[in-house]
Amino acid sequence: MLSNYAIIAILTIGGLIFAAAAMLISRIFQPRKQYSKKTDTYECGFETKGSSWMSFRSSYFVYALVYLIFEVEVIFLYPWAVEFKMLGLFAIVEMIIFFTLLIAAFLFAWKEGAFKWY
Repeated sequence: MLSNYAIIAILTIGGLIFAAAAMLISRIFQPRKQYSKKTDTYECGFETKGSSWMSFRSSYFVYALVYLIFEVEVIFLYPWAVEFKMLGLFAIVEMIIFFTLLIAAFLFAWKEGAFKWY
């Protein structure tokens, strides 16, 4: 029992040491003097034309968030699908409720216009 915790402690300490070493090495080898090309704003290797601060439509961010939400919920289906034969009636009823909520959320997002690219 104690050996399981020892392995977790060793991995945690190793991860912290690795992160600290990476930060220290990057601090040692960082460039010391600033030059104007380093601080210029560019996009895809070209000089920007006009203001560098542009406003983006919030609908793109909403679309991305809705995608991430549904993608994370689909991840929850994988363990259920792997153990489908052994779960029984209770798990099937739970999954029907889950799908109902998922479809309701999808229809709500569709009704609110989250999927329009106008």
